[in-house]
Amino acid sequence: MQIANFSNTSVSPDAVQFRTISREDRDRTSAPGLRAFREIADRFDLSEADRIAILGDPGRSTYHQWMKKAREQQPLTLPLDTLLRISAILGIYKALTILFEDERQALVWLKGPHQGTLFAGASPMAYMLEGGHDGLMSVRRYLDAWRGGNMGFGAPEGRFEVVTEDDLVFA
Repeated sequence: MQIANFSNTSVSPDAVQFRTISREDRDRTSAPGLRAFREIADRFDLSEADRIAILGDPGRSTYHQWMKKAREQQPLTLPLDTLLRISAILGIYKALTILFEDERQALVWLKGPHQGTLFAGASPMAYMLEGGHDGLMSVRRYLDAWRGGNMGFGAPEGRFEVVTEDDLVFA
């Protein structure tokens, strides 16, 4: 996998330089990423089995070894797939904190059933747990689109009413 180096936002697409994600990149981001994941998983009230599933089903002993190293700030290098999964969780958490002013509301949305086209009656959390990497990324893209004002077509969430001045409340 490669990442882009955007030195200047006005650069033409042809001038974008890509570089491979190195082991050093993974070394640098693994422990902090895993600590952030643990905090979010605690807020989401995820079981150990759910945490392991979201991280890509490492062995239970491997999971505990990773967590111990991250907690003790020891050197740790996670697989790229695991780091991408953690990145998806960070993006999901960020989107939820933007979309919901109360964390409890976000958890209701995350764990409740939805009739939207993507979820087909399942909760976003179930979709994330059962859908693997694609499930995580789909929920992240869904939330990012929602943040951008695009709720999709045909889904109950896609129906919205225009916000009027009377809807605005300043406390």
